[in-house]
Amino acid sequence: MTQKQTLLGRVAQLAKANINSLLDRAEDPEKMLDQLVRDYTNSIAEAEEAVAQTIANTRLAEADLQEDRQAATEWGRKAEAASRKADEMRSGGDTAGAEKFDNLARVALQRQIQFEQDVQAAEPRIASQNETVETLKSGLTQMRTKLEDLKSRRDQLVARARAAEAQETVQGAMSSIDVMDPTSELGRFEDKIKRQEAMAKGRAEAQATTLEDQFAELEDHSHDAEIEARLQQLKGGA
Repeated sequence: MTQKQTLLGRVAQLAKANINSLLDRAEDPEKMLDQLVRDYTNSIAEAEEAVAQTIANTRLAEADLQEDRQAATEWGRKAEAASRKADEMRSGGDTAGAEKFDNLARVALQRQIQFEQDVQAAEPRIASQNETVETLKSGLTQMRTKLEDLKSRRDQLVARARAAEAQETVQGAMSSIDVMDPTSELGRFEDKIKRQEAMAKGRAEAQATTLEDQFAELEDHSHDAEIEARLQQLKGGA
């Protein structure tokens, strides 16, 4: 696998990463979010450097291509000038001079052909490099957008998670002090107080019953003296 393919795959993988899926599988979403922010930031920085290098290489290749095109054109002009000079000398009867300039024209044409071949070989390669550059730039844009989205959502998601945790804590605390729950501590304490109150009432009633009986018994003996007094009166009157 070439470095270009490795870079393309990495950028594409990070750009397509499903943040929600990662968070769903995370034991600690807050730590997962912080780690994602760090990983994305570092990966984007590395990818930007690699993409910048790819772009630089492509621009250098384009500059070389332009120089090769200009060189091919220039050697073509030189070949044409040498050929024209050879024709003039041949017309003037200077066969040796004409042959010399024809040979110069041949050398120039050879150089022209070489540069044209270099241009033909470089053009599709540079076109492919430019396509790669555009793909990488698009991937970087997606990564930057996802990073900004991740940063903006981080505080919201963390706040929601903490709020949910606090709500669970409050609900747990409320259920533990539910006075209507007979299994709670307050419920058992209330039952104990009710039993103590009932026992106190029972004892009070028991004590009250004993006093009434004593007074009732006392009242029965109080009539004995009157009875005896009346009895003596009856006897004295007799």
